[in-house]
Amino acid sequence: MTTRVIVGLDPGTATFGYGVISTLGNRFRPVEFGVIETTADMLPHLRLSSIFDAVTALIGRVGPEAVAVESLYFNVNVRTALAVGQSRGVALLACARAGCEVFEYTPQQVKQGVAGYGKADKGQVQEMVRLLLGLSECPRPDDAADALGVAICHANSVGFRSRVGDALRGREGKSDR
Repeated sequence: MTTRVIVGLDPGTATFGYGVISTLGNRFRPVEFGVIETTADMLPHLRLSSIFDAVTALIGRVGPEAVAVESLYFNVNVRTALAVGQSRGVALLACARAGCEVFEYTPQQVKQGVAGYGKADKGQVQEMVRLLLGLSECPRPDDAADALGVAICHANSVGFRSRVGDALRGREGKSDR
């Protein structure tokens, strides 16, 4: 069995969550988590530069096998969605420059992959993150917990894809007589 390091990202402009886990089989361990913060008084291009630099440094520090990013979701506020899209874009650029493989998951996929229910509420997902990582309390702030959830979702998805691939490869040698 190989240990894998996965970075999860929960993009935002003021608060950008990140979470790093290592996996060995179906066991998860937290490596590092937190937020990249920028202030409203910063010029937009400087906020994005700060996020890019921080994501680049994180990737360089932990050397992930993969980066999982929550896909953009917005309900009403288009202005917020555009700003989050920009921060997401610079994070994806940092991943590309570092040669990382990137996977994207919708909020519903993250909920399903962590809590087993695509309509789980935020509290349920955070509690499952806490339990799966063996933490004494839920990670704070919420953006960091969300990013850890994205990383866990990817780890579970990779495990599932691997099992399906193994099953399909096992069938290839059998005839359909």
